[in-house]
Amino acid sequence: MAVETDASPPPELALADTDINWDRLDKMRFHIIGAVLFTAQSALLHPASVVKTRMQVAGSGMSQMRGMDVFKHIFRNDGIPGVFRGFGTSAIGSLPGRVLALTSLEVSKDMTLKYMECCDMPEATRVGVANGVAGMLSNLVSCVYYVPLDVICQRLMVQGLPGTASCNGPFDVVHKVMKVEGVRGLYRGFGLTALTQSPASALWWGAYGAAQHVIWRSLGYKDEMEKPSHAEMVTVQATAGLLAGACSSIITTPLDTVKTRLQVMDNFSGGRPSVLNTAKTLVEEDGWWGFYRGFGPRFLSMSLYGTTMIVTYELISTFSSHLFVEDEQEQLHVLHVLSRTIPCVSNICFFSGVAFHTLFHHLPFL
Repeated sequence: MAVETDASPPPELALADTDINWDRLDKMRFHIIGAVLFTAQSALLHPASVVKTRMQVAGSGMSQMRGMDVFKHIFRNDGIPGVFRGFGTSAIGSLPGRVLALTSLEVSKDMTLKYMECCDMPEATRVGVANGVAGMLSNLVSCVYYVPLDVICQRLMVQGLPGTASCNGPFDVVHKVMKVEGVRGLYRGFGLTALTQSPASALWWGAYGAAQHVIWRSLGYKDEMEKPSHAEMVTVQATAGLLAGACSSIITTPLDTVKTRLQVMDNFSGGRPSVLNTAKTLVEEDGWWGFYRGFGPRFLSMSLYGTTMIVTYELISTFSSHLFVEDEQEQLHVLHVLSRTIPCVSNICFFSGVAFHTLFHHLPFL
């Protein structure tokens, strides 16, 4: 139970307020803060994405290297620009996409929660279902925007690898793809992305929502008006996000490998590449383990992404809520909240990093 020990402690959110609904958000503040924080988060995790993508697309030499060795190879040959290939395009291109994704996520979650108010089921189940439905719908909407962006960014990431075309920036990528395949080329892997990522997104958000409520109950918070500390809130949210991200990476890596190769490789004979031909080529090159190319960097990226993304998302929601905007005392404690939050997240990421570093050096396919 949270106990007040200071003479003037910072205001805490009630447990019932840890889920911020769409109608309680300041939309402008929500999207502005989100753009800044999620761009910073993307910069932190982009090198892992580059390593993962190159391992999935490269020939048997690099694909059989450990993730840390691939990172060192890229850094040694291309320096910092090499591990941040495609970041500028991704960061700028993602700005409108995040508005679309966050809006559809919040609206879907709010509508689902209202629709399920009359359902007789445990609260953790109700929240888990609402988060899952919202995650799936948000992902379906986002695919229309993000698949072409992924095609462009991934082609920039794999510059110089066999079977990939040489391009001078994002506009050159668009020009060359459109010239050969038209708009259809920018949507390579769209069906596979929608069919696999939407259920995965539903699983991620559903697991996160349910896990968070289960953890709260296991910590002894039964009354919805009880007030956990900000440090407790961040720890619970980060832990739930870490677990959800780890599980999602294990389930989705094989399909992500096929999708990535389908989107960036051009040296296919017999016409336009297909999911079946891509998977067949992958098995011929590396056997069934080939589907887990880049698993280590993806596991690292998605697990830490789950931790940092959900904490960032919850902070954005909290700082953008009308309760927060209208409460001057709450505004005065923003720095106090962040001073508690940052060390907590840093500790979680540090110990996660130690664990993943151990995996990188002991499991050959990482």
